[in-house]
Amino acid sequence: MTTDGRDTAPEAAVRERLLAEHGPLFDAVDAVADAVADRWTDGEGRSSTADRDAVVPAMREALAAAGALERLPGLLATGADALGVGLPASPVAAPPYLVVATTGPVVRATLPDAGRLVVTVRVFAVDRGGDGPVYRRIERDAREALAVELR
Repeated sequence: MTTDGRDTAPEAAVRERLLAEHGPLFDAVDAVADAVADRWTDGEGRSSTADRDAVVPAMREALAAAGALERLPGLLATGADALGVGLPASPVAAPPYLVVATTGPVVRATLPDAGRLVVTVRVFAVDRGGDGPVYRRIERDAREALAVELR
């Protein structure tokens, strides 16, 4: 239960099912995020960038090349199944179902009588201090950083 009185059990059930059934996909997202972040390493060993294009388009292209982009919408079908509801349409690897955000891939769908399911695979952090945003690879793997929300 959250402080606002929301029951988090459905979200936990979805998260558990996603981890059980999509482990190789999360491993692929991790490998892609590592490869993208490796391109940012400066001469002092820091892995960060202020260039949004080095994050979002690079991540999307690398996910596609790894075959992971097309598999990400499958998280929605698994999540809906864990909630005991069906998807109103077959999700595709494009908006509104899938976006690659500055923090990583996000899949989302509106489920009948269950609200909006949002699954975020957060592999990057955005530091907003200083002159502008700086993007860096988070230190947790995709499985740990997986977030499931029902809105």
